Parts: sequence; structure tokens; C-alpha cells
Amino acid sequence: MKPLLLAIAMGAVFNANAANIDVSITNATDGIYFTPLIVAAHDDDAALFQTGELASEAVEAMAEGGDISGLEDIALSIGATVSANPAGGILAPGETAQTNLYAQHGDVLSIAAMLLPSNDAFIGVDSWKIPHKKGTYVIKANGYDAGTEANDELATSVPTPGFLTFGSNGTGVDTEVANEKIHIHPGNLGDTNASGGISDFDSTQHRWLNPVAIITVTVY
Repeated sequence: MKPLLLAIAMGAVFNANAANIDVSITNATDGIYFTPLIVAAHDDDAALFQTGELASEAVEAMAEGGDISGLEDIALSIGATVSANPAGGILAPGETAQTNLYAQHGDVLSIAAMLLPSNDAFIGVDSWKIPHKKGTYVIKANGYDAGTEANDELATSVPTPGFLTFGSNGTGVDTEVANEKIHIHPGNLGDTNASGGISDFDSTQHRWLNPVAIITVTVY
């Protein structure tokens, strides 16, 4: 009986140090789209990205082209619980994606996805501490600049999916990367000249301010 009781007690301790969490991500912008999201719960000794640090190749691939495979590989290599592409594709303005993760006590939450249209902007949650106490918590997530590409806002420099409409013949907003480390993005500038101007982005649709997403985390 003693080994059985010990096993039951150890199981109770394990469960007390772990939790299921629901994560709801709402695109809070007016005209910006999120590429497939990566959502991960992991130990706080690791990070998928860090503000103020140079972007990894995996972050660059996500921020410039929406490819989360490299970040997913990193997350799995550090033992994270991962939800890749919970929206089943693009998350449009006003839409919400939901997922469920299993987290150990002390884990942190990381989230990332490219913002469209942009050169290298992404929605980011950088190692948010998951509360141990049960309840519902709200994160206002910012848009970050990966610092890997100049924000020229030209159609020739960014992904151009069919659901986005661009102008042409823009001269370019920025020609150089001012800050090569991951930092808060200033937002798209755009203009209203569809056949010229400085940007190929439409300022009436593609401008945005932080936060870009409202994230609700429920800890059970």
C-alpha cells in the first residue's frame, strides 16, 4: 500500500505544479492581418525572441515571410508545449483564434506572427509569466520590428497575398535599418497616392498603433 500511496501523493504534487491554459488571441487592428501564429508555453530560461537583442534566423523568417517553422523547432527543442497556427491560416482584423496549452508552474508564454502588410513587423508576446493562480488575465500585445529589413513599405519588398491591395511606384519610406535589434515598431506610415508617393501601403487601411492584439489567458 505504501508505494501506491506515495505514487498518488507524487501525482497530486505534479498536478498542483501544472495547469491547462486557454489562450484567446484577437486581432485588434483595423486593416492588418496576422500570418499563422505560434503560441508556446516554456521554461523561463529560454526565449523565442527577446526585445533589445538581434533577431535569430527563425525570427527573421517569421517576421519577413510569416514562416513559423523555425520558431516551432526551437520551441520543441526546449521542451515547450506548442500550438502552431491555431487560426488555421490568416487571422483577419477583428477575428479571434483560440488554443489550449499545458503549462508547468513557472512557465512563460510566448506568441509571434508576422503583421501584413509590413517589411518585418510581428505581433509579439515575449516570455509573459503565466500566473500560478487560477483566473482570467488580459495581455495587450504590441507590434515589434525585427530590425532585419528597412521599412520601405514597397510592394516589391513585402509579401503580397491576394487579399491585400497595394499602390505602386512608391519611392520608399526608409532605405536603411535604423535599429538592428528587436524593438517596438513605430507602425506603418503609408500614403494615399496609389500610383506614387513614398509608400505602396494605403494609409487609410494599413496604418496601425499599438497594441495590435488583445490576448486573454485563462488558467484552470
